[in-house]
Amino acid sequence: MPTFLFASPVFGPVHSRRLGLSLGVNLLPADGKLCTFDCLYCECGRNADARPKTDMPARTLVADRLEARIRALAQAGTPIDAITFAGNGEPTMHPEFAEIVEDTIAVRDRLAPAAKLCVLTNSTNLLKPKVAEALARFDLPMFKIDALDDDWVRRVNRPQCPYNQAALVEALKAWQGRCIIQTMFLCGTAEGVSVDNTTDDFVEPWLEVLRRIRPKYVSIYSLDRDAPCSTLKKAAPERLIEIGERVKAAGIRVQVSVKASEVRREKERT
Repeated sequence: MPTFLFASPVFGPVHSRRLGLSLGVNLLPADGKLCTFDCLYCECGRNADARPKTDMPARTLVADRLEARIRALAQAGTPIDAITFAGNGEPTMHPEFAEIVEDTIAVRDRLAPAAKLCVLTNSTNLLKPKVAEALARFDLPMFKIDALDDDWVRRVNRPQCPYNQAALVEALKAWQGRCIIQTMFLCGTAEGVSVDNTTDDFVEPWLEVLRRIRPKYVSIYSLDRDAPCSTLKKAAPERLIEIGERVKAAGIRVQVSVKASEVRREKERT
């Protein structure tokens, strides 16, 4: 069952450690999930358990709701720091994604010119020229790479479309210094098989790909809400910090999402 669904087409704003006060844009239906991945850890649930009954929001509705919400926040004395395309699945699935991005930039430039335009994407549509051109217009395009191991990707990310990660990595090399890589680290099992991607067998190939892509920065994190797969476990915060230090050693900026209280508890246990 879904663990968390977002309103559509606009939600928030939410306070983000990465982005500040961020207004969300959800191009997927509010009553379910549509995604080219079916990740075992997705906070929106598994695809089959969250089939929407409504349609994706129309382009005009997105622009109208976004403008109205930004105006209301400004009148309340609450300026936003970011506009983030995220929500109940993969935002680039919307058939008018590129056009909605164009509309959003126009609204942002008129009403909130200081706000950064962000997108969270699993990269599956990056090889489509029109989508790639639209993604290049974001200030902070965030691309997912959880692991380079094909078996792990099939078991945990569970692509629902043709997926060639090697081709995607090659495409991301052209974004040097302009993209962000986000990675979910976790432990535990799936169907009785370990899915711990915090070990050196997974981290070393991932670091090598980061060296090739040279992203603006890397965002690493672990489970924050209940996952649809109950046998997954949160990665140890100390391990996330260790991995972050290795990213720094490679000359790449990194943002590690851990809470100070979690680090203290981990130290107390050891």
